[in-house]
Amino acid sequence: MKTVHIVIKGKVQGVFFRASAREEGERLGLVGWVKNTRQGDVEALVTGSNEAVAQFIGWCKKGPSRAHVSEVVTAEKDLENFSSFTIIR
Repeated sequence: MKTVHIVIKGKVQGVFFRASAREEGERLGLVGWVKNTRQGDVEALVTGSNEAVAQFIGWCKKGPSRAHVSEVVTAEKDLENFSSFTIIR
């Protein structure tokens, strides 16, 4: 198990990125959160198995069909326990 902080840059707001990320995270058995930033990025903090986190990061590099991801920045964090995968508004 590990926790990773992810920042997704590009055309990632207004394209259902957060909702799609939550669906993908739940499908992979991850917990954590996803939110928009004031800088126009999408930020996430997710906890799960190494394999599931890696698959989620791979998904973030593409995102939903209307997104245009230019960069994904990740940083491993201290393990955090969440009860679900939520969208922070």
